[in-house]
Amino acid sequence: MTLRTETDKETGVAVVTLDRPEKLNAIDLATADELAAMWRAFRFDDGVRAVVVTGAGGRAFCTGIDRDVEVPQPSSPYTIDDPLLSIGPKANDLWKPVIAAVEGMACGGAFYLLGEAEFVIASEEATFFDPHTTYGMVSAYEAIQMAQRMPFGEVARMSLMGTAERVTARRAYETGLVSEVTAPGDAVAAAVRAAAVIASYPTGAVQGTVRAVWSAKEAARAQALAHAPHLIALGNLPVERQGELFAARERGRGRGDGGFGLR
Repeated sequence: MTLRTETDKETGVAVVTLDRPEKLNAIDLATADELAAMWRAFRFDDGVRAVVVTGAGGRAFCTGIDRDVEVPQPSSPYTIDDPLLSIGPKANDLWKPVIAAVEGMACGGAFYLLGEAEFVIASEEATFFDPHTTYGMVSAYEAIQMAQRMPFGEVARMSLMGTAERVTARRAYETGLVSEVTAPGDAVAAAVRAAAVIASYPTGAVQGTVRAVWSAKEAARAQALAHAPHLIALGNLPVERQGELFAARERGRGRGDGGFGLR
């Protein structure tokens, strides 16, 4: 198992931890399947009224899809196979509130999770970046998810600058991606406290409010996401060339940024 789930029966708060610290919590196919199954199971668990999602090890919340995972793609520009599309709570019809607690790096495919959380709490040492363009990949799903939370210029800058720039927790707070900045190591505790308050309220009202908030932007988000497969299929470099760019960067700086989006 690559997920750890702990539920406090008294408060109704479940803490879900991506548990691949040696891979900077990059997501392989097994982890993607576990996430989808977990969110769907939470729909039937009345003992869970709010969820905190985080990453193990302190160095990273999540660094996207594991670069060692092969994801063959169809030749059609009208569709792609993306195992990360089903890793978020909303993709699995869960409307219980989810708070993301970020320590360390959050990049690339991490935005599939951050984009479907109600809000994000980060330690002051957290950083956010989107490496896709650096490696010849289109940032589509990630940029669209972040466009729901951040001003246009900030999303464009982060998406286009690739690995050359990392958004600090403080800047993420200033631009609306993060709702609270904590001392190092305190993000999970802060998220659990907030989740416990929310979980103490009548769950029908809470879930209805979550659904109402999401309905305010659902049409625009769905329309934008519909374009993503075509943009990725047409704009991505061939897998081999992506690998060359990634390997060159590894040689130049050493491995340490984990997994970065579709191969």
